Amino acid sequence: MIYHIISITAWNAQQDADAVHVPSLQTEGFIHCCTREQIAGVLSRYFKEKAGLLLLEIDESKLTAPVRFEVATDNELFPHVFGSINKSAIVGVKPLGA
Repeated sequence: MIYHIISITAWNAQQDADAVHVPSLQTEGFIHCCTREQIAGVLSRYFKEKAGLLLLEIDESKLTAPVRFEVATDNELFPHVFGSINKSAIVGVKPLGA
């Protein structure tokens, strides 16, 4: 299981789409994700004091786009999805507190 943090606004704007698209796919070529163990660190580094967030739980075996674990912050390996996240791979959507 891998995870992606998205704003409620961005999620709601894509309700009728078959896949989740985020700006980093265009600007960096992939969608940033994390493992369960990395969620707290990602929240504190990139989403500090931001409200209105959701955690997408993604079954990576159901993704239609490739996933690669690449070295990123603090030399950790983070999962990057090289394409859109098909909604059939999203097995849970949970709200995150600020």
